[in-house]
Amino acid sequence: MDTNKKTQHVIDASGQTLGRLASQVAGILQGKNTPAYNPRLISGNVVVVKNASKIKISGNKEVDKIYYKHTGYMGHLKEKSYKDMFGKDPRRVIEYAVFNMLPKNFIRQKRMNNLKIEK
Repeated sequence: MDTNKKTQHVIDASGQTLGRLASQVAGILQGKNTPAYNPRLISGNVVVVKNASKIKISGNKEVDKIYYKHTGYMGHLKEKSYKDMFGKDPRRVIEYAVFNMLPKNFIRQKRMNNLKIEK
């Protein structure tokens, strides 16, 4: 099986919901849309997401959704709201969502390297 072939998928994010977009992108990065899907292999799929700044979220998540990050020091749990994160860089919101939808194994970062997000 030749896994060196790169297939590029372009997805327009304008008007799409964050979670549905992220699950679609995660499935493509895993290679679940190909007949030769093998969970232990890295697919040759490259996903380009355009118009990241035009995604939607439902409900009251703009205020209620919190992103957490721990610095490694005691008591240094940082939190940022969706509104702040999206205002600073909308690409990071999609990146976090897709990253958390991929399987937690050693090839997750290699799959994330095939994700390109444009504002």
